[in-house]
Amino acid sequence: MSGTISDHANLEHARQQRISSKKDFTQDRLYATLSICCLFGELMQITVTSGFLAISFYLMALIVQGLTVISNKDRNSKVFLFGALAVVFHGFSVYGVIRTNDGYQFGFFEISTLIAFSISSLVLVSSIRKPLENLFLCLFPLAMIAIVTSFILPSAFPATDLNVGLATHVLTSVLAYSFITIAALQATFLAFQNRQLKNHVTGGVITKFPPLQDMELFLFELLWVGQLLLSFGILAGFLFIDDIWGRDGVIHKTFFSMLAWVVFATLLWGRHYIGWRGTSAIRWTLIGFAFLLIGFYGSKFALEFLLS
Repeated sequence: MSGTISDHANLEHARQQRISSKKDFTQDRLYATLSICCLFGELMQITVTSGFLAISFYLMALIVQGLTVISNKDRNSKVFLFGALAVVFHGFSVYGVIRTNDGYQFGFFEISTLIAFSISSLVLVSSIRKPLENLFLCLFPLAMIAIVTSFILPSAFPATDLNVGLATHVLTSVLAYSFITIAALQATFLAFQNRQLKNHVTGGVITKFPPLQDMELFLFELLWVGQLLLSFGILAGFLFIDDIWGRDGVIHKTFFSMLAWVVFATLLWGRHYIGWRGTSAIRWTLIGFAFLLIGFYGSKFALEFLLS
């Protein structure tokens, strides 16, 4: 009899231990979930603060560069300082927007702020050895808009797990698009400069531009780097993205990216063997950029806003 009572007591004790263990496990999961929520809440607060600071410094750099153009006084050191601070805080903002608790978010506006950050960083670094400060007047407002839209218009698409292969594709594609976007801006300024010189306009804004040959040389430097990165990006896509011709949005992006690659390859061949320059270089650059723009943004816009 005493043995039976003892067995019942042991069973009851074991049951109580299981209940206690389940409670502890549930509490641990609850605490872990709350900790993650708090962590991402803090991250979002840091993201918004960083974005606000980035916009503020972009605006300061924009104002100082505008005053530099108007007054013709050298304020490049201040522009670079404000621009560098803006880019640093923009980087924190980009990470907070793209990195979520479910993975990495590469929606339309998230990728836009990433590209704006990449372009601003590249132009800022290049301005150390090239007179590119006037490009800030176009780029920094776009960067500010990209930050704001990434906050107020988050993507509803599911996040993506980022492996090494996909990360390589994303990184090379973003860098390629950034270099080619800068090249397109450079081509636009070059077209304006050509037109002013043909109309014998030698004063005003034209005096703020570097010599025509330097502008053209830098354009082709950008195109060579952009074409190399675009080649790596397309190759990485074929290697690391499954069913690249069958996935929604990816087939259009790949097709137009390859069209852009052919255009830029033709332009660089023509430059090397035929000596293309001036209007021909500008036209081919803008055509290639248009294909890349359609492929990079057109398919993503259609997929997220028109077909969803």
